[in-house]
Amino acid sequence: MTFKILLTDYEFEHLKYEEEIFQESGLDINFIKAKCKTEEEVMEQAKGVDAILNQYAPISRRVIESLENTKIISRYGVGVNTIDLDAAKEKGITVANVPDYGMEEVSNHALALLLSSARKVTLLNKEVKKGNWDFKVCVPIHRFNEQTVGVLGFGRIPRRFIEKVKPLGFKTAAYDPFVSAADMAAVGVQKMDLDEIIGKADYLSIHVPLIDDTYHMINEERLKQMKSNAVIINTARGPIIDEKALSYALEKGIIVGAALDVTENEPVSIDSPLLTMDNVIITPHSAWYSEEAMVELRQKAARNIVQVLKGEKTPYALT
Repeated sequence: MTFKILLTDYEFEHLKYEEEIFQESGLDINFIKAKCKTEEEVMEQAKGVDAILNQYAPISRRVIESLENTKIISRYGVGVNTIDLDAAKEKGITVANVPDYGMEEVSNHALALLLSSARKVTLLNKEVKKGNWDFKVCVPIHRFNEQTVGVLGFGRIPRRFIEKVKPLGFKTAAYDPFVSAADMAAVGVQKMDLDEIIGKADYLSIHVPLIDDTYHMINEERLKQMKSNAVIINTARGPIIDEKALSYALEKGIIVGAALDVTENEPVSIDSPLLTMDNVIITPHSAWYSEEAMVELRQKAARNIVQVLKGEKTPYALT
């Protein structure tokens, strides 16, 4: 039996890692490579396929309801906001992601954004290159042990981030309605509710998934609850923050800074006021990246498909 696997879209230079996994599986596989951008294009390419490998193309309810033989949809990455999970579950289709491929990379990137913000490295570098050799441009800077790093979410990545932050002397707190205070206390982290952590954090690092409940979780009202010296760090998903409200808060001094690896629209608009602010650091959704993480991501996403087509369970199944 020949299994048809559709790759809806990709931005890689080659597909050797995926092809190696499929070849090693012992299955007879027809690997269909597409460059879909719309629902219609996915629906056309997905006719009769047994599995879908997905990067950014939309796998909406409409797309899923059109599928006839598909057993699994595997996504490159942690987030699955491109896929309608409810529709897939109703259809009996397994959806799988790769939640652990970039744990070190994202936690390291969040740490880098924290340290650059806390020591104002980016600002100082910019000023020196302009000919301004004066530490006073970064006033004030405070000792780490006088400050609190608050984390939204307490999954793999934020736990690893906190492990890296704690030895530096920061106090740490976390918000996650699905994790008990006892579990957090066991690793030396204080559990707070959402309003409490927003009001007490000097640095607020976002690590929650983008779902209906977290869309614009950080909005105008919550920004006004934050300390005036607070910095927001986001390595999760851009729409968790209301970017218009964030720009206003930064312009008016409601909070002091932001360090973002993700934005509401990507790439960030060239007209975004965030690009003109010295108190904002923006990187191009690169927190996940290392050469090793790239290979791991692609191999595991392909392996999800092989396991399901063989009648096995993938450990990364979400439905």
